[in-house]
Amino acid sequence: MLFRSACTIFVPQKRLTMTIKEFFSFKHNALLWGNLIAMVAVAVLIVWAVLTGLDSYTHHGEAVKIPDVKGTSLNEAQALIEQAGLQVAISDSSYVKTMPAGCVLDCVPVAGQSVKRGRVVYLTINTFAVPLKEVPDVADNSSLRQAEASLRAAEFKLDSVELVSGELDWVYGVKYQGRLLRQGEKVPIGALLQLMVGCGGELPSDSDSIATMPQQEVIPVKQATPSGEEDWF
Repeated sequence: MLFRSACTIFVPQKRLTMTIKEFFSFKHNALLWGNLIAMVAVAVLIVWAVLTGLDSYTHHGEAVKIPDVKGTSLNEAQALIEQAGLQVAISDSSYVKTMPAGCVLDCVPVAGQSVKRGRVVYLTINTFAVPLKEVPDVADNSSLRQAEASLRAAEFKLDSVELVSGELDWVYGVKYQGRLLRQGEKVPIGALLQLMVGCGGELPSDSDSIATMPQQEVIPVKQATPSGEEDWF
């Protein structure tokens, strides 16, 4: 036992622990530091790419002014807006009789405002067709004066009245382009209408002699038309 103990050889073991100073030393931990540097470089590259992409996508720093297209035709307005690097969309339509059909009435954003390139400009245009409107119910429930006031208030025009047999100055019907209108029927706004008005008695028939036939009188209706305004009807 003593002999064996005297012959025992002690082999030094490699130290497996690392000090804090050695951990942060590039010489002792080169692989770790290389990975950290690579991760930081990749993160910086990703952030730079995202910011560059956002600037390009949002056109940062690029601004153009909305051209003045009010009153122009739709094709002309579209060409001017696209030439400025913007997009066009029709958002609404309205009816203005004094303006040409299809012309631009308004735009959003307004003309002269600075916006980013590629922005959508929304246009409001004048309708290509005259919208329809219901004719007020004046037949067989209104006098001539009441019917004229009601129809003019509804933006309709009046032609000379047509006399029919019946109570004097009582309205028995409304005609549009020679056709008797039904209750609630719609016609173009500003259309020229004709009232059928009672003459206060019976109208003469074709069999009556010329000598005894009373002369029919067409009652003119004053129609105020602004100077220079085109009559569409």
